[in-house]
Amino acid sequence: MSTENTPPAETDFHLDEFLPYRLAVAAARVSRDFARLYEAEYGLSIPEWRVIAHLGAAEGAVSVREIHQKVDMDKSRVSRAAARLETAGYVTKSENAADRRLVSLRLTDEGRRLHAAIAARAQVYEAELLSRLPQEEARMLRACLDAVAAAV
Repeated sequence: MSTENTPPAETDFHLDEFLPYRLAVAAARVSRDFARLYEAEYGLSIPEWRVIAHLGAAEGAVSVREIHQKVDMDKSRVSRAAARLETAGYVTKSENAADRRLVSLRLTDEGRRLHAAIAARAQVYEAELLSRLPQEEARMLRACLDAVAAAV
């Protein structure tokens, strides 16, 4: 008896209960909510803020490849964001003499000031968001996120 054309059995799968989906939806909502603030206040997109945030946490120049891996955005989005940030005067680019495809980024003084301003706003946003949860749940949320990230 062939099962090639047999439809799959019914399952109790519900997308809105599937952990990866729930994490993605929650992350996207929080990211968009915070993005509305820094877009309105500083005129930055999500990719631009992620590049600024990563560069602000680094000491010295950082490769586009490293940013792409760290902030989980494809290289083309990182490169476009970097180009806009360079035009705005927030970052400088330098190419590797041996391999021109390897581009490093560094915050300018203006970029460091921007990073400091948005990072301060991010801390306030995070505190406001977590204050909506009971303190123990906020602590558990952080611990659970750390555990999930370590498990994959």
